Amino acid sequence: MTLGSDSWIWRIFFSLSTILLSILARSSPHESSPAGRVSQLPESLIFSHRLHLTKAQASCQDCHATAWGSTSATDNKLPSEKDCLKCHDGQQARRECTVCHKHPESAVRSRLPARDFRFNHQLHLELGNLAPVIAAAIDSGNYLSPPQNIRAQLNREIPCLACHRGLDETDLAGKANLPQMADCLVCHAEIDPPFSCEFCHTKEAKIKPSSHTADYLDLHNSGKVKLEKQSCQICHGAHFRCMGCH
Repeated sequence: MTLGSDSWIWRIFFSLSTILLSILARSSPHESSPAGRVSQLPESLIFSHRLHLTKAQASCQDCHATAWGSTSATDNKLPSEKDCLKCHDGQQARRECTVCHKHPESAVRSRLPARDFRFNHQLHLELGNLAPVIAAAIDSGNYLSPPQNIRAQLNREIPCLACHRGLDETDLAGKANLPQMADCLVCHAEIDPPFSCEFCHTKEAKIKPSSHTADYLDLHNSGKVKLEKQSCQICHGAHFRCMGCH
C-alpha cells in the first residue's frame, strides 16, 4: 500500500469517527453519563419552577426524587425524560419537544461543572424543614452574611425552599437559588480554618480570597485595605480576633 492511499484511508476513518461522535452527542440528550454530571445547556431549555410549583402544584420530589437518596454532591439530581413524561403525556400536559427545548433538532448534551464540595442531601432532608432555624439566625443577628431579602423568601411549607430560596418566584433556576455559605454556618458554627473548611470543601476547591496575597498581612495592618469585620467572619467566624491568626 502506498503512502498516498494509506493517507486517504485515514482521512475516511477520521471523517466517519467525527460523524459517529456527532450522532452520539445528539442522541438521548436527557440521559446522563456514568459520572452522572450531564445535562442540557441552560440557555437551550424552557422551564419554569414558578409555574410547576404554584400552578401545576408539583412537588420537588416529583422531579428531583433522586435527591432524597443522594449522599454526594456529584450525584445527578436532575429530572430525566421519564420524570417529565409522568405529566407531559399528551393528556395532563403537552408532550411536544418544543415545550422544553428551544431548538430540539440541535439539542446536545453538556457536562456540568465538577463539584469541589461535599454535601449529603439525604442526611439534610432527614433533619426536616430548616427554614425556621435559618429565620431564627437572621432574627437574632447570628446570620453571618447580609440577609437582604432572604427572610421574606423562607418558605415554611416546602422544606427544599429553605436552602433553594425563590424557586417559586423564578423560572429556570440559577446561582441565586443555591444556598450560600452563611446558611451552612447556621448549624456548622464551629469555624476553625483551615480545618473546618476541609469538612465540606475538597482539596481542589479554591476558597482563599484573591485579596489574600503574600503581602496581605502588611497591607491590612497598615490600613490601606479598608475591611469590615463582617466581610471576614464568613470564613473566620463572628468572634475571631486578628491576633488569633497573627
